[in-house]
Amino acid sequence: MSIQSTALAPAPSSLASVGESLLAVRDLTVEFQTRGGPLRAVNNVSFTVGKGNILAILGESGSGKSILLKTILGIQSRAGKVSGEVVMRDTNLLALSPKARQETRGSWVSMIFQNPMTALDPVFTVEQQIVETLRRHTSMTRSQAHDRALELLELVQIPSPEQRLKSYPFECSGGMRQRIVIALALACNPSLLLADEPTTALDVTVQARVLDLIRDVQQKLQMGVILVTHDIAVAAEIADEVIVMYAGRIVEQGPIREILRDPQHPYTRGLLGANVKPGQHERPLAIPGAPPNLAGIPNCCAFGPRCSLVRQECWQDVPVLTPVGEGHVARCVLARGQ
Repeated sequence: MSIQSTALAPAPSSLASVGESLLAVRDLTVEFQTRGGPLRAVNNVSFTVGKGNILAILGESGSGKSILLKTILGIQSRAGKVSGEVVMRDTNLLALSPKARQETRGSWVSMIFQNPMTALDPVFTVEQQIVETLRRHTSMTRSQAHDRALELLELVQIPSPEQRLKSYPFECSGGMRQRIVIALALACNPSLLLADEPTTALDVTVQARVLDLIRDVQQKLQMGVILVTHDIAVAAEIADEVIVMYAGRIVEQGPIREILRDPQHPYTRGLLGANVKPGQHERPLAIPGAPPNLAGIPNCCAFGPRCSLVRQECWQDVPVLTPVGEGHVARCVLARGQ
């Protein structure tokens, strides 16, 4: 695969088949210098996303999920030192100039941000915000952008879309604001959609509708989707594959059904045990302790201090990702095959 670093690669002439590689992240590391020493928020992460596939990234707060998405989009803090590759359309996005990188946002890759309350500007109408996005990234006239904005609100199933275009964000409910944020993310027909905990601030019924909406739109447009969440139930509802992150590293990765059926890393088992299941009467099992300080990660298994199955060899080195099934890997000395 050739890597272009000075110009954007041309868009593909047609959509490829489902599962064809859309995004390849290779050895991605994001490091910050702190008073306590180097802090690796993302540590040597590699994965691919196929066209038409949904990848869920699970983990507690501080595991590196959101920094990973921001780095893919190119809006990470300038204080972070980034290495590795983020490849789309034979182009390493990390090697692009800031201006060229900006041109990829919207049409190549777009993002649904976590909080719709802060993702929308309260002093502009819904129409103004969508039209501005379209005019910035396309050659549409204002009239064409208006028609496209109306089409987008219909796509995300907002009732009375013509009337809602004239509304300000504070006049909309939380669920409706989240749908508007999704419409903004879809405005320029991105190939890859990043969703950073898009249902966190919503109640259960609205959450289910938003997940159904993301899945329906993804299937219609055959986009790739990366969904960040800390809720295994959300991942099980929508994802094809899952990555479990802990302390900036991938600790388990594979098909969602395989990992739910046979988790191989103690942290994944802990997340499953902490999840409330339908009809469950006993209290869920909390994972003891707290995530480690990323500025002081020892050169061994980062989950060791919280693991009930820890062994002497866990303190000797960082476990490698070991194949434990078809497309299923785990970073644990107890994983099958190690």
